[in-house]
Amino acid sequence: MSVIPYVPEDIDESSEIVAAIRARRGGTLLNLDRMLLHSPPLAAGWNGFLRAVRCELGVSAKLRELAICVVAILNSAHYEYHQHKPVYLESGGSEEELAMLGAVGTSEFDATPFAEAERAVIALAFEMTRTVEVSAATMTSIQRALANDRHVVEIVGVIAAYNMVSRFLVALGVSPE
Repeated sequence: MSVIPYVPEDIDESSEIVAAIRARRGGTLLNLDRMLLHSPPLAAGWNGFLRAVRCELGVSAKLRELAICVVAILNSAHYEYHQHKPVYLESGGSEEELAMLGAVGTSEFDATPFAEAERAVIALAFEMTRTVEVSAATMTSIQRALANDRHVVEIVGVIAAYNMVSRFLVALGVSPE
């Protein structure tokens, strides 16, 4: 249950930002949006930033969504995982991989179902989420696995951004629709 009540779904204040969010979301407002809209400036910045992270990067959608799911699981951000699990599957992920991701961060986790680049992303997401610092070995692995420096910067940005998202969701108790 949310700590603060969501703004109404039919909110008309700050109509410009509400319209921009609805446009990005296909006409609807998610509970996350309805929480963010308590602060229109925060909602506006969030909408633009996360639109870029989700829609404008060159790193593959599968690697991006894999990173987001790992962050969500490690941070117990159920809302984030609920929203991104289907996107991960649509981007080429498998049910077997999702099942194994549920064990990420535990001794039961087995990276076998994942390709080399995916294992590198999982390791990077784990280190950035749990310890913040990234080991030289993990950074070397991600640099080898990805096409270029742009993709390395982008996947680091995705992981950082979704750690922010998960912390917001968990702190305010945002629940799935």
